[in-house]
Amino acid sequence: MEQRFAQKVAVVTGAGQGIGRGIALRLAQEGADVVVADIQEEKAQQTAQDIQALGRQALAYQINLANVAEIQPMVDTVVKECGRIDILVNSAGIVQSKPLLEITEAEWDRMVAINLKGLFFCIQAVGAQMIAQVPEDVKAAGQTDRCYGKIVNLSSISGRRGRAYQTHYSATKAAIISVTQSAALAFTPYNINVNAIAPSVVLTPMWEQNIQDKSRMTGIDARKESEEFINRIPLQRPGSPEDMAAAAAFLCSAEADYITGQTLNVDGGFEMD
Repeated sequence: MEQRFAQKVAVVTGAGQGIGRGIALRLAQEGADVVVADIQEEKAQQTAQDIQALGRQALAYQINLANVAEIQPMVDTVVKECGRIDILVNSAGIVQSKPLLEITEAEWDRMVAINLKGLFFCIQAVGAQMIAQVPEDVKAAGQTDRCYGKIVNLSSISGRRGRAYQTHYSATKAAIISVTQSAALAFTPYNINVNAIAPSVVLTPMWEQNIQDKSRMTGIDARKESEEFINRIPLQRPGSPEDMAAAAAFLCSAEADYITGQTLNVDGGFEMD
């Protein structure tokens, strides 16, 4: 595989499983050293070991992104251990299906804290580090042909169109699209690109949890719920972590240097702008 990320250091949150793990492995396959950040320490360690088996450096870092105070120490540790940060992928997140009238304040706050607040403050902390890595003469010139950082956020097709049973989840994913655009504008003077991807059905533990939640809510068998949703996808199949990883890797690569502030649907044609 082409080594597009040789000598690059990537931080991937939520990389212990699912989409985050798929992205971490893809970046490593293409030459990156990867920091595997996840609240689940054992799963982070496993992903890190799998990356090391590919011949790349990997650091497993346990973090609860709902606690903003943990984010800057993570950045400091990465810089100390790895020297720099070139790529940030914000993949950590949770999902819940529940009727709007039954969502509690605690459930709303938890969804926002993990999916949105943690993502924003990761962008803030890592973005500041990326800016610090830009040479002073480049900062003075204001622009350069070279990109000095890539940030990719995980949104969702639920952020494109609200879901009656996912009001709090959809709200966070829609907000991520707006944060992506705002951060892209804020970082253009430093040639740091910020983009997002919006998956639909991806066969991961999070999808299984989501479909089980909805099954309990509707009384419809979980497998049937899943099949009905997948049948609405024009390409007639669910996505995989590898599909999401391919899109994220593109946005992290030099081929995407002229792309910023965009949200790419990676959904088999489910949503068409």
